[in-house]
Amino acid sequence: MNASTIINDTMSLEEKLAAIDAAVAAAQADAQANANASGFTTDAPVDPADLTMCVGCQ
Repeated sequence: MNASTIINDTMSLEEKLAAIDAAVAAAQADAQANANASGFTTDAPVDPADLTMCVGCQ
């Protein structure tokens, strides 16, 4: 993903953050769709830090 296709210098901070949130949501939806199509039940985690913690620590 190229950041320059998502945000630009003329956007306000709020607009940039909203664009980033939308891009992350779209990527997660795409990962879920790919996981479902492949027969997997797991897709990309919402928080990458979840991959570094055991279930008890969460």
